[in-house]
Amino acid sequence: MGGESTTRTVPRGGGADTGPVGSRTGQRLSGLAVALGLVLFLGGFAWGAVVYRPYTVPTSSMTPTIDAGERILAERVDGDEVRRGDVVVFKDTAWVTNALVVKRVVAVGGDTVACCTNGKLTVNGKQIDEPYLPAGSLAEDTAFPAVTVPKGRLFLLGDERQGSLDSTAHLTDAASGTVARDAVTARVDAVVWPMDGMLKRPAGFEALGALSTPGPLSTIGVLIVVGAVLVLGGGAYGPVAKLLGGRSRSRTGPAGAH
Repeated sequence: MGGESTTRTVPRGGGADTGPVGSRTGQRLSGLAVALGLVLFLGGFAWGAVVYRPYTVPTSSMTPTIDAGERILAERVDGDEVRRGDVVVFKDTAWVTNALVVKRVVAVGGDTVACCTNGKLTVNGKQIDEPYLPAGSLAEDTAFPAVTVPKGRLFLLGDERQGSLDSTAHLTDAASGTVARDAVTARVDAVVWPMDGMLKRPAGFEALGALSTPGPLSTIGVLIVVGAVLVLGGGAYGPVAKLLGGRSRSRTGPAGAH
């Protein structure tokens, strides 16, 4: 019988779909992106958990740098790494029993610190600019006589001088209000809630010696963000490719020629 013959086109490569959904290269790349993204994402969080400790500051003694109730991230450091201008977390039972304290280091062992000259804090005779003080306040709001800091110890003040129980509140102690370096457990790098960002290193202390270097928090943040983007992008490849492939087939009509 003179039946009508039908001719069908067959894709090369044994019939494998070469469109977006069936692209083996695309699928492999998306899987690689997801795997790499997970490594970066989870690795960033793991690194942060090892290097940093979260704290909630209960008082306003560090206002406006850190307000009461704000959440901070502090890098675990050895006391020997602390420099002038650092905001540190420490524990000294002579100050507060069984509680951590957050203050700013203004002088280290061997320094002579006093307040005030021309309304400014002085360290080793140098007047220190303190832009972190509350607007309208002066260092001289809490004046104190010269103190020579013993070796291996630190002199600490709150940024809100009038409401801070800091070294000036312990001047009559045997250590003249100073705290041992090894009492420091961490150095504050950033305020994370609200997201105020990284703390600035105060340049006013730079003439007295090197300032500390910020920790790896920015790098950790980049790893987490890049990892999340790779995971989301790689995971979205299949659904997006399927959607685009479906639209393409609907425009060209059914495959095959009669």
